[in-house]
Amino acid sequence: MKPVSHLLQERSVTLWHIHPDDTVFDALKLLAEHEVGALMVMDHGKLVGIISERDYTRKVALQGRNSKETRVAEIMSRDVVVVSPHTDMRDAMALMSQKRIRHLPVLDGDTVLGMISIRDIMDEIIADHELTIHQLENYIYS
Repeated sequence: MKPVSHLLQERSVTLWHIHPDDTVFDALKLLAEHEVGALMVMDHGKLVGIISERDYTRKVALQGRNSKETRVAEIMSRDVVVVSPHTDMRDAMALMSQKRIRHLPVLDGDTVLGMISIRDIMDEIIADHELTIHQLENYIYS
């Protein structure tokens, strides 16, 4: 299977991110605005965490905290699982399954290149299978 860099090349990569001092409410607005499930938390160009809808529901909503007063740094996941651009998509998918996560930042050294989701990988697998089916149908009918 292809490396995760293929996924980044297939779409325009925008690094949706937020600062750790911003409020959770600001993060929720960005998540909704860009229709994504997670944001990278960046400080001075460095990845310091990730905040997801899951973090919000478990660490703010269920605990009765106020999203306008809670800072991203208070609830973000700090031990971020990342992959390199050379990581095979199957390996990335297996990692997501093992760690029970849905988003993986892609880093080349300390440089953030983007973030992929399990949906990105599944879309690629489906497209690959559809291409194989189409090629097999052409082979059979030719």
